[in-house]
Amino acid sequence: MSRWPPWAVLTPGEPARLESRARAIVMTDWDEEVGKEPPFEIIPGSGRYHAIAGTDPSDVGAEMQIAEELSLECDEPVYSIERANDPWTVMSWRNGALEVEEVDPDALAKSLGCPLPGSEKASDRAARKPLRTVALIEGVRAEEAHRVLEENHGAPLSPGRYHLEDTPRGLLLAGGTGGMNFADITLSERLPHATVYGVTASPRLDMFFVTMMRAGEGIERFTRPFRPDPCVPEVSEIKGERSPERILAALGIPAEWFMNE
Repeated sequence: MSRWPPWAVLTPGEPARLESRARAIVMTDWDEEVGKEPPFEIIPGSGRYHAIAGTDPSDVGAEMQIAEELSLECDEPVYSIERANDPWTVMSWRNGALEVEEVDPDALAKSLGCPLPGSEKASDRAARKPLRTVALIEGVRAEEAHRVLEENHGAPLSPGRYHLEDTPRGLLLAGGTGGMNFADITLSERLPHATVYGVTASPRLDMFFVTMMRAGEGIERFTRPFRPDPCVPEVSEIKGERSPERILAALGIPAEWFMNE
């Protein structure tokens, strides 16, 4: 692997065992039966920590599953890095509990003795095509969502922290100065009456994923390219539409919100 990984896990352990555990966590029996390649590579470090580096942006989220499970098996912190969205998200995990870290992922990886591929390329960040997440939240107004997000944050939100816009179809939510940072999931958990459509897409919409949530749980999932999730039923349409462009129109989400700035 020479390009930056869209996600990674930095963890202590023995590389062969880490590969076996990661496969067991993210791959299904069907994946194994058809000989599907794992969506990651093991990159041995120079010390106790090694990197599990993702190879497919559509598997973003696997890093949290892997880090949570591995953190239950060791005394040292395990770190998950999500680099597909902008800005990047780094979390530390101890005994299954997470905490968001305000650190540079490449600097963290280097300090642990397992630098990530592509971290030395100065033009890498500018050249990449990040996935971005925007959500439509039905049954919630911007004022209520802002209050809930402030309560969850434990302090007043900085200006521009999130983009909140009331529309006839519902509340549109996008990341502002700090990215989405799972705000759509937080609102779904805290406001169980709401229906949340979380859309993650690339600038050209060639990678396009929609998860419908209620009470913090995935109800339906639409993916292009097709990426089945054993925990959430896959559907062929959202609000009667089957193409990314028409789904965005049905949700009232401007396609340009996913474009590179």
